[in-house]
Amino acid sequence: MTGMERTGRGRVRPRRAAVLALALLAALPACSAADGPDATTAGPSPSIRTLTPLPPPPEPPPTGRLLADLRQSSRDAALGRIQVWLDNDTTRTVTPTRITYRDPRLRAPLVAQRLRPAPAQAERGYTLVLPDRPACAARDEPVTGEVVLRHDGRTEPVAVEDPTDVVGRFVRARCLELAVAEVARLRWSDEVVAPGDVPVQVGDTAALTLVAVPTGAADRELVVETVGATPILSPVDGSSAWSPRLRVRGDGPRQEVRLPLKPTRCDTHAFLESGGATALRLRVVLDREPGELVLRMGPAGAAAAIDFAVASCGLGDT
Repeated sequence: MTGMERTGRGRVRPRRAAVLALALLAALPACSAADGPDATTAGPSPSIRTLTPLPPPPEPPPTGRLLADLRQSSRDAALGRIQVWLDNDTTRTVTPTRITYRDPRLRAPLVAQRLRPAPAQAERGYTLVLPDRPACAARDEPVTGEVVLRHDGRTEPVAVEDPTDVVGRFVRARCLELAVAEVARLRWSDEVVAPGDVPVQVGDTAALTLVAVPTGAADRELVVETVGATPILSPVDGSSAWSPRLRVRGDGPRQEVRLPLKPTRCDTHAFLESGGATALRLRVVLDREPGELVLRMGPAGAAAAIDFAVASCGLGDT
């Protein structure tokens, strides 16, 4: 909302900057065509009229309710967690002693970490660690979760929203990862191969290597159709994705495919702000069923990829 800032769920107030700007404008003298370097009119200046800025509208009273929503940053995703944010729209501080998120798509409740007080009419976020194995049974009906909050000697349910489908996206992606692992183990090589002499020269290209190790499962097939670029790693042809079309049989041989690589961007912001730079999104077909999953590089491979991009961009000494 332009010129407004949110003070809680559904509550807005004018930004302080807008009020100050109005006060400054009101204090300026009225100008006329005679004002300026060519003005010849002598005599006393007319009186300056000042305007008193209107006070901001009063804030709506608190609703007296506790609300919650689920969020996930790129850092949270990399660490396998989400956050539940508590909106304390009351007139008192709430001090949680236990926050539990329950969801039928998860095998067990998630218990929040880093508990701390939530002041009146303020929000606080609390970390929830995601499970390794969610409940992967197909569900046709809509599914919602619930937060149970224990605080100040009482326990109460709190309505929770999931506007970006944080839990649903996690369950779908993780269940696909588990299904793919029944056919083949996918991983990135720790080496980023660059042609020519070492060290890498400015403008050099390189290659990522995707490795598929079958499990021996008969009558199962996995196809890796595309691999998406990231904010710092891209195909050398400038497209937004590689198309390896790697076909892996569950009882077939180990396979590798190289993906020609160059830096996507060479400004320092791309490197400083890209939390998912070495997490690549794969579009796959598993037993004729399409899906998407994120395959992250290991620590050594991620370091090698970023070091290559920094050197190729000529940013190593900056």
